[in-house]
Amino acid sequence: MQDNFRVVFLGATGAVGSQALKQLLSFNNVSRILSLGRRPVEIDTIPTYLEQVKIDIHQPSSYADQVHDCDIAICTLGVGESTKVSKEEFIAIDKTAVINFAKICKDNGVKHFHLLASVGTNSKSMNYYMRTKGELIDELTALNFDSLSIYQPSMILTPTNRYGIVQGIFLVVWPKLDFIFQGSARKYRGIKVDLLGKSMANNISNTRRGVEFLTYDDFIRLQK
Repeated sequence: MQDNFRVVFLGATGAVGSQALKQLLSFNNVSRILSLGRRPVEIDTIPTYLEQVKIDIHQPSSYADQVHDCDIAICTLGVGESTKVSKEEFIAIDKTAVINFAKICKDNGVKHFHLLASVGTNSKSMNYYMRTKGELIDELTALNFDSLSIYQPSMILTPTNRYGIVQGIFLVVWPKLDFIFQGSARKYRGIKVDLLGKSMANNISNTRRGVEFLTYDDFIRLQK
């Protein structure tokens, strides 16, 4: 098992990203974490191996020369509530900015790329959100990373309501529906945000090559 992971992270200040970063910081086999973002992460103690670079996600040139000596990339960048922005803005953040980041990672020798996506993504979907995410996954696959891990949660359960009354209702109701989501439908079960972030971080030691799609049961497995 590799004992000197070097990670470049885009989106570490978000709900899932902050949990993944917290888990990474607890590892003793990570020698470098390069956090790229629009604002710094909020933690009490910043270790020497955590580098933070303020960037413009729409301008790859603002960080291209920073992405070096990394073998793992984690991307949790995304619009928190897609209905609150235009389709153009959603595509610019959730697709274009991520592809630009991935291309820079590929050019700089990153071997394993991790993407936070969503259950149901499909480039042929009639839903523009699912279609955009599906197109993103198709483009990432075409980049031919040694390993590509796609995380596909359903409802992400956060401790607090961040986006208004609709999310508030889902946060209360969704966990009560686990008895409905059985068999192949288990992938639609809600996952606590800290468990999802932890599973992404724990999976950096995965040596499997090729593309893998991870859903609810995989997130639970990766807690062990």
